[in-house]
Amino acid sequence: MEQKIEQKIIISVSTWFREDLSDVENNNFFFNYKINIQNTSNDRVQLTHRYWKIEHLTLGSSVVSGSGVIGEQPILGKNESFDYISGCELWNPYGRMSGFYSFLNTETNEEFTIEIPSFKMVYPPLLN
Repeated sequence: MEQKIEQKIIISVSTWFREDLSDVENNNFFFNYKINIQNTSNDRVQLTHRYWKIEHLTLGSSVVSGSGVIGEQPILGKNESFDYISGCELWNPYGRMSGFYSFLNTETNEEFTIEIPSFKMVYPPLLN
């Protein structure tokens, strides 16, 4: 599990390979990732935007950017957290994702960004 703490927002990431959604013979490797976002500040914050850079090892990278996550823009009060699961298809057995979330402090109307910890996705047989 990867974890990052910034401005009293804790972001944790875990990943797993999805053999049932992958086609290894055709270089399609599907992974799920679970994100936990915890607000340990005293203010309410709203996740408004996400930006992901997906690196496909030797085949370049792609970018995903948009409003919120999984169709939501969650608001988190003090000590509240939000979990979601999403997925990523790689064109290699190894890749990496990194990025940031944009938040709005709903009490001060201040916008700020939090870096998402970079994490790897590795086809399990490569780990042996």
